[in-house]
Amino acid sequence: MHHKTALFLSQTADGHERMRRLSSVLDVSILLASVSRFSQAILEREFDLVVLETNGVQASQVENIEMTLADSSTPMLFVVTESQMPDLHLPMRPVADFICTTASDAEYAVRIRHLLWPGEETSDDDVVKVDDLMVNLATYQVRVGDAPIDLTYMEYSLLAFMVTHPGRAYSRETLLRRVWGFDYCGGSRTVDVHVRRIRAKLGPQISNHIETVRGVGYLFRL
Repeated sequence: MHHKTALFLSQTADGHERMRRLSSVLDVSILLASVSRFSQAILEREFDLVVLETNGVQASQVENIEMTLADSSTPMLFVVTESQMPDLHLPMRPVADFICTTASDAEYAVRIRHLLWPGEETSDDDVVKVDDLMVNLATYQVRVGDAPIDLTYMEYSLLAFMVTHPGRAYSRETLLRRVWGFDYCGGSRTVDVHVRRIRAKLGPQISNHIETVRGVGYLFRL
């Protein structure tokens, strides 16, 4: 799967923040813009996907975007509220899908991958297996045996980092930088709390792979 570029049109700060999070884990560059800037943005460069958050957007603006993309191969993802779903009509062209604003980041990632890489959403390289643990890096899904594990976004991000960097001890400060980001202001105890929660959810057998290295931090051992 090669690098793609998406245009995200939204009137809300929450929507922009979600796309910033997703751009850090998907191989996608995301340009954030208001709906009023669509015409200018689409003239300035080509995009592989247009994501439109429809809440607060006039019907005429939606129609204009659909008509502009009708003769192109650029797919659309409509982000709608639950109240909008009964009246939702997806265009025949361009290729389109929809997602509810209450969906998780994992579902957003799956929908975006489906539109950008149809038929190639998951490869063998996207799946990490350790004993009965399976971490799907493409869909954000985690399973132990046949049971799905319900992790928060940051719990998943921390676990995914550790399973893809096994056999090396990382300090709490390093994990904060690599997982939470350079602008995170919380203390290192945040890592301890998340590790404890991950261990509890994975169960005793799998959690044994997450070792505490005294005076350093944590290590994931295969």
